[in-house]
Amino acid sequence: MSDPSIRPQSELTAGDFTAAQNPFALFAEWLAEATRSEPNDPNAMALATVDADGLPDVRMVLMKGYDEHGFVFYSHIASQKGRELADNPKAALLFHWKSLRRQVRIRGTVTPVTEAEADAYFATRPKQAQIGAWASRQSQPLESRFAFEQAIAKVAARHLVGEVPRPPGWSGWRITPSRIEFWHDRPFRLHDRIEFRRDTPDHPWTKTRLYP
Repeated sequence: MSDPSIRPQSELTAGDFTAAQNPFALFAEWLAEATRSEPNDPNAMALATVDADGLPDVRMVLMKGYDEHGFVFYSHIASQKGRELADNPKAALLFHWKSLRRQVRIRGTVTPVTEAEADAYFATRPKQAQIGAWASRQSQPLESRFAFEQAIAKVAARHLVGEVPRPPGWSGWRITPSRIEFWHDRPFRLHDRIEFRRDTPDHPWTKTRLYP
């Protein structure tokens, strides 16, 4: 006989997640549910940085890995986000899963991934995406779409056969969180929110329930 206290994830009440003690374990559960319910890119996240004048900047990127050390994404080092992270290695992330009416907010410090990590991930990308990484001067002015297509064609001609190496100006970053907030929609805007905080990656998490 099954244990009546164990319910399928789909039957959990909205407030049950507030009992969680490990934010990464809870994130894994929510991401798994989003992977089943979101029509596109459940790993999409808004990445917020600030420029040299302190003006916030935000864009959507794809998370390509996570563990208890942080959340990883990849891009061009010379892109606007890359330059801003080099000057101010702090960032905020937001996952919004509309199908589940959930959000996860993350804030923390940023460090580059290792060369080995960047090489390993780049090798998994489709060849056309690898070629595009070489052809794109991300965030720089582009005179026309045709000019970009010409650049792609030239790179493709150089790599008709064999593997495409990772461009030297292309890598990744890891956001090591100091705060992770889980938000779940409730009727009449009486939402559930819990926030995990830690002073440093070596410190234990503390958990606080927040007013909506």
